[in-house]
Amino acid sequence: MKIIQNPIELKEILRKEKKSIGFVPTMGALHKGHLSLIKRAVSENDITVVSIFVNPTQFLPGEDFEKYPRKIEADKRLCEIAGVDYLFAPTSDDIYQDDEVLIKAPKIKGYILEGFNRPGHFDGVLQIVNKLLNIVKPTRAYFGKKDAQQLYLIEKMVKNFYLDVQIVPCDIVREDDGLAMSSRNVYLSPKDRQKALLISKSLKRASKLIMDGKRDVKELKDEMKKVLKDLDVEYIEIVDRDFNKIDKIEKNNSIILVAAKVGGTRLIDNIWV
Repeated sequence: MKIIQNPIELKEILRKEKKSIGFVPTMGALHKGHLSLIKRAVSENDITVVSIFVNPTQFLPGEDFEKYPRKIEADKRLCEIAGVDYLFAPTSDDIYQDDEVLIKAPKIKGYILEGFNRPGHFDGVLQIVNKLLNIVKPTRAYFGKKDAQQLYLIEKMVKNFYLDVQIVPCDIVREDDGLAMSSRNVYLSPKDRQKALLISKSLKRASKLIMDGKRDVKELKDEMKKVLKDLDVEYIEIVDRDFNKIDKIEKNNSIILVAAKVGGTRLIDNIWV
């Protein structure tokens, strides 16, 4: 595995490869969720590139940019074991210049749910993903479904800008107790971790009701609220896969999303139905 910091150097190396390239962009602190994306990239491509970059432009003032977990040495070992060919680990100075041309998230879909209380968050996400896709020029890029709105907006950017890459959505990976894998899970105390399980429990409750034939969105959300009553819930929402609000569940075209704070840690989760 070769570790590269300079974007131009990586771009030149990959341009000469003439092989299929799988790309997994991450912010590091790798866990089994990331590894599932990496393994899929390795299995479906000739070359696999992983990036590790804690992107400052997607963090709002007061968020956890400074304390976001950074485990670069452990991440390097995991990537090497997983069969990664190139690890791209730039600094902010390598990636960003002064007075940049900016990408703006859509005025509606970029400012609901994750974007509602975090205005500008998706501007930063799309800015960095656009840069990374242009540096790596992958055949396929792999993103987790846990960040469902992010995935939708990246797919929209690729479509709107006619980018030559296949975006591959990958299923959520969970701990044995049902908690969705997240780099932020390390913030949870044992007590908070138990409370955090209410999030996946609420989604399981909704899934069971849907299996029993329930389709009314208000009824499903009310049942989820009962499960989540002891948490600081930011939102419970049910949308179609274009992130439009719906009144009735549409099978194979709906997403149920939750965001909640557990202690001082903000967690998100969802199910696709």
